[in-house]
Parts: sequence; structure tokens; C-alpha cells
Amino acid sequence: MPAVRQRSMDALLEQSRTVIEWLRQLPPDAFSRPSVLPAWDVRTLTGHLVVFHGGLLRVLTTPTNQPAIPIEQYVTRYAPGAAGIAQMAVDTAGDTSGPELVNQLSDLVAELDGTWGPERALPRTVLAPRGPIVAEDFMATRLIEIAVHADDLSRSLPEREPIPLHRGALGRCARALATILAGQHPGRSVEVRIPPYAAVQCAVGDPGPTHTRGTPPNVVETDALTFLRLATGRVPWAEPMAAGQISASGLRADLSSVLPLLA
Repeated sequence: MPAVRQRSMDALLEQSRTVIEWLRQLPPDAFSRPSVLPAWDVRTLTGHLVVFHGGLLRVLTTPTNQPAIPIEQYVTRYAPGAAGIAQMAVDTAGDTSGPELVNQLSDLVAELDGTWGPERALPRTVLAPRGPIVAEDFMATRLIEIAVHADDLSRSLPEREPIPLHRGALGRCARALATILAGQHPGRSVEVRIPPYAAVQCAVGDPGPTHTRGTPPNVVETDALTFLRLATGRVPWAEPMAAGQISASGLRADLSSVLPLLA
């Protein structure tokens, strides 16, 4: 397990450094551009990344013996705290310039790298802001966070080259989100495939038909980035369907009623 945990940290650090490198190339006035997130400019979104990395550092130093909350339940606790999270981003950004916030972010990533190097295993369970959670599951939520916000930044400044999403981060996001989907909607009426990373079965609507072998009666297949956007409420189901980014076969192959998983 320690090796698995370290790979998660490596994936997060790699993706975070890529975001920092992209942000460093922005001209100062780009930070005042509106982001794709309502009421946030690029500078405020950068401030949110500072908050999130600082929070990760704190959580990893709070091991606990309390029973862990399953990841599919943990993420349902985000919505009640959304206003507070948004306010922390605004307060952190304050009057600080975009480049200065990028420097703060870089310092936090360096501290994470120095504190949780290859020779140090993460705790088994940590006390996170929304309750106790297995550290590997918490790392998965953080990988989802950095990946989706990297995509948010890219979509906010579409004239620039997008931030690369690394395979290690994107694959872990896809597997974690697939696990959350199956955990929140247990059943076997629909198979959701996110090649080459994950395939899970879940229920949409009433339990409906199940299968035990062969091709399932209802199949949804999409790529990892599209699923990330769907699961985090960045795009509605109809948009990637119309664009041909989702393959759906079967009467129940429609996930619009169960998405987003995080919002």
C-alpha cells in the first residue's frame, strides 16, 4: 500500500507542477480574465489552488483511528460547504497579484514534495474537513480537484495551449469517479466504460434488468476527460452526447439523472 499511496502523490505533484508552469507563462493581465467558474476570475481560481494545496498539507498531518467514510459518501458533503470554500478562495486571493499567488502555490507544492517523499508512507486514515477518510481516497479527491481545475483554467483562456493532463492523474480520476458512481448508485443495469482506465456497473432509475455474462443490455462509454467534466458538473449530459463524445446503447444508457457526482 505505501507504494500505491506514493504513486498517487507523485501523480498529484506532477499535475500540480504542470499547472504552475502554465500559470507562470501567463501575462499579469490574464489573471483578471473571467474564468469558466461563475464569479471567479483566473486570479481567484489560482487562489483556490493555493487553499487546496495548503489544506492537503494540513490533512496529511492529522491521522485518525476513526472509521473512514466511504469516498462516495464523503463527496456528498461538499455541497453544504461550497459557499465557505468559495469565500476562502476570495480571501486568499485578496489583493495579491496573480504571479505572487503562483509563487505561493509553487512553495506549497515544494513543501508537499519535501514532506511526503518516496521514503514516507501516507497515514492509513486522515481527518479531512468533511470527516475521516482513507488517505488514498482523499488523495483521489485531490487529484480530481487539480485535474478539473487545470481543465477549468484551459477553458478560461482558450486561445492558449491547454494544460496537459497527465495520464497518471487522469487515470486515477477516472477510476475514483467510476467508484463513486457505482457506490452512489449500486446495481447492474448499466455498464459505464472509461477506457482504458475503468469500467463499472451501476443502476439508473429503478433497478431494471441485470446481467451476469456477455454484453450488458445498457452500455455508456466515454473518454476520461469528458467523464471528468460530466462528473464535476462542468458540462450537461446533452452537450457531449450531441458532440459524439459519448457512446450510449440501450434504453437505460442515459446518466443525466445521476450526474454530476460532485458539484
